[in-house]
Amino acid sequence: MGEENKELKDTLQGVNLSSSMEAAKALLASWHDGTFREIVDDWKWIFTYSARYKGAILFYIILGIVSTTMGLVGSIASKYLIDIITGYKTDKFALLLAVMIGSTIFSLVVGSVLSRITLKLGININNAIQADIFDKIIDSDWLAMNKYNNGDVLNRFNADVSTVSGNAISWLPSIIIAVYHFIATFFVILHYDVVMAVLAFASAPFLMLSSHYLISKQREYSKKVKEMSSQMMSFEVETFYNFDTIKSFGIAGKYSGKLRGWQQKFKEISLKYNMFQIKTNIFLSLLGTTIQLIAFCYCLFLLWRHSITYGTMTLFLQQRSALSSAFHSLVGIIPAFLQSSVSAHRIRELVELPKEVHIPESSEMDAYIDKGFSIRMNDVNFAYMEDQKVITNSDFVANPGEIVALVGPSGEGKTTMIRLVLGLIRPNEGQVTIESGGQKVEANANTRHLFAYVPQTNAILTGTVAENLRMVNENATDEELIEALKMACAWDFVSRKPGGLEAKVGENGRGFSAGQAQRLSIARAIVAGAPILLLDEATSALDVTTERQVLRNIVQRQPNRTVIVTTHRPSVLNLCQRVYRVMQTKVTELDEEEAGRMAIDF
Repeated sequence: MGEENKELKDTLQGVNLSSSMEAAKALLASWHDGTFREIVDDWKWIFTYSARYKGAILFYIILGIVSTTMGLVGSIASKYLIDIITGYKTDKFALLLAVMIGSTIFSLVVGSVLSRITLKLGININNAIQADIFDKIIDSDWLAMNKYNNGDVLNRFNADVSTVSGNAISWLPSIIIAVYHFIATFFVILHYDVVMAVLAFASAPFLMLSSHYLISKQREYSKKVKEMSSQMMSFEVETFYNFDTIKSFGIAGKYSGKLRGWQQKFKEISLKYNMFQIKTNIFLSLLGTTIQLIAFCYCLFLLWRHSITYGTMTLFLQQRSALSSAFHSLVGIIPAFLQSSVSAHRIRELVELPKEVHIPESSEMDAYIDKGFSIRMNDVNFAYMEDQKVITNSDFVANPGEIVALVGPSGEGKTTMIRLVLGLIRPNEGQVTIESGGQKVEANANTRHLFAYVPQTNAILTGTVAENLRMVNENATDEELIEALKMACAWDFVSRKPGGLEAKVGENGRGFSAGQAQRLSIARAIVAGAPILLLDEATSALDVTTERQVLRNIVQRQPNRTVIVTTHRPSVLNLCQRVYRVMQTKVTELDEEEAGRMAIDF
């Protein structure tokens, strides 16, 4: 399937020329509808990266022009060599042979150098753009970023960056070199014969006339192949992600049948697309052959009349092909220009996302880490979408040394509360503050280091147990890791694993049960040593005894730690100093009697 996808990017030369004509029309249309300004802005953004390598780009242009010149010199030298061999001239044979061989070697060396320069600069720009985008994405507003699905972000981060980096360096040099090649070749042919110069352009009008049909069909088939490829990929990802479920239901055979069905559909559309390509190839080959035959016949006519030599005839035919190739290259730059603009625009959408809120004064709160922190929400209103409030006029408080529970039906806003506290999202009205020592600051990106967060989803990554724990504290010693594992009631099973702390962890925590993975996540939060601990349904896979022991261990080790737990478990409620219910957009504190009754009702 990868080869078919690659084929979409690198199709027929003739179709690409037709694409160039369509792209030229699109470029002119953009001038009239006002989008040309956007294209210019996109390329200005691209050139901010290109400008870092202007010296290398200038060197690239000079080498390209010199290489093109040497190629023409070599062709002219070969013309005179043929004339010498056919008896028209006999002098300067050695010199001409040396020139032809030298120009060939020079072109080969320069071509290799240009290839090396292009690759190196392309990688540098690709890395620079990706690094910048990565930093921007990491620091982007959570709500703004979540408007894009992961697949789209990855596609922009990889495919679009690759497109931009591939053209950021080569686009301007390619234009200059192609224009020079085109003009120089045209004048070489024109010097010998005007009609032959005209014949070199003969295929262009036919390609322009056929471009609309060729492009529409290419787009139609490309779209179908891409859609089918995407559907297959979605099926494959979903299947492998739910591998255990499929095996558990005993429906592996059914999914094997589905795969073969998708493969058959993909095969059919790919073969139809291939047939279109074959027909197009035949048409374009016949067109090219016809023009070549006309040029050849014209050369024979001139030769018959003794108007040209055999060497000149060879030069005509060779440079006619070169001129056509130069014309293709020159016009073919336009689609790359537009494609890079589109990719740059898509990248800029991510780069220009609003940033997270950073409050520099938050660092002043670090002086109170040993005392612990209170989390307070005052009259908070929040909605992900307008007119769909999740939290309404709600208050909340959690103090050092307390375990505070958030309970309520699924989907009512408990996880939203966690996001508000972490500063991932900000209230539409009201405040979420972190307080200690008479000081307070709004929750923001700069207060997040005060938190250790254990999400309800599996957050164990591929690697070793030690690597997972040291994610949050690279300098933690083995003794500190073991102590954290003991507090999370995890050392017992980790110590029995081959390698202990260096035991391998598979993808999504494979090799460990759900309860064990949760305890590893809790141990990692303990290693972080943060004064505020957030447990979002983080003990749901533990038995009651282990759950209670883990929470006691956490509080006993750091009495001033603030612990906030979202839960459906009654065993947790009995350990909590305060219980809040999140239901119907309201956050309500329950008194002891209500909390006790809720624990029983659970």
